[in-house]
Amino acid sequence: MLELLGLDSVAENVYREMLATQEGGVADIAARLRLTEEEVRGALDKLSELALLRPSYDVPGEMRAIRPEVGMEMLLARQQAELAAHQQRFEQSRAAAVRLIAECAELRQVKGYAGAEQLTGLDQIRAKLSVLTRAVENEVMSFAPGGAQSAENREAAKPLDEQLLRRGVRMRTVYLDSVRNHPPSIAYADWLTRLGGEIRTGPTLPVRMVVLDRRTAIVSNEGANGEPSATVLHMYGAVAALCGLFDMVWHNATPLGRTTRRDERGITPQQAEVLRLLAQGLTDEATAHRLGVAPRTARRIAAELMERLGARSRFQAGAYAAQRGWLDPRPRPRSAAPARPAVRSGPRSAAGGR
Repeated sequence: MLELLGLDSVAENVYREMLATQEGGVADIAARLRLTEEEVRGALDKLSELALLRPSYDVPGEMRAIRPEVGMEMLLARQQAELAAHQQRFEQSRAAAVRLIAECAELRQVKGYAGAEQLTGLDQIRAKLSVLTRAVENEVMSFAPGGAQSAENREAAKPLDEQLLRRGVRMRTVYLDSVRNHPPSIAYADWLTRLGGEIRTGPTLPVRMVVLDRRTAIVSNEGANGEPSATVLHMYGAVAALCGLFDMVWHNATPLGRTTRRDERGITPQQAEVLRLLAQGLTDEATAHRLGVAPRTARRIAAELMERLGARSRFQAGAYAAQRGWLDPRPRPRSAAPARPAVRSGPRSAAGGR
């Protein structure tokens, strides 16, 4: 039950046993739990690593389990720090991606540049995708922002997706969380999953892109007058940066079919993103565009968060969230891991028997 906090089932059972009784050593615990002594010793190492054991105040050299209200709070704080560290790396990757995308937009102005190719219009983009996907050998990774996928886009992508999956190519796609409320998009994602595709969702995505075999990337950008355009990248450094961005977003995204998780504050990733956008002063329309939802949905989410924070305005909501540390991606300080305890045998040692 506590695997997400770093405590496997064996370690959890040993911890519960040590809380229930302070008597006996490794052999006694193993007998009561029907475990091997090696399993108990491994569990004790894990409990020591997680600082759930402390030296006995009464008997030097013996160990005791710390009270669960203290131990669980420490484990939750550690997990929160790890999540904050992931968020910090994600924000750093997002900033790097924005810079990279800007550089790609400049490259399209350079005629004959060997590392980038500019595509203008859906015909060119889809034709290039068709050519490149025929040469794919191992993997396709893509971001699909914009919310619900249009019927035209789904029909255009379906033959290429099916061809790749039937060839055994691994396909991973990240959609926006908002597609979970769009039955046609979910139906298409289910179809991909049945063929072997892997689908996850996130609150926002930095850019529309497709990465092929970690060697070539097609990055979408706005052309003149809003005309669809894209840049094809072959440079190793640029493609490697986009692969790193994808891996980070994929790690933090929620698999389709699983309910979006809430953090320790009880808010979803989409709500957390709205808080961040509120703090930046984005309008409802801009927020809706980033989330791939209708403006009225963005207004509803913002209103719910304002009510929860006791804020009278969007700016105040962002300020309150910042004051409470809800927008701070920096990990909290973590105490050093305790030294491995000395364990000795003895009739009353709950961690003895070595």
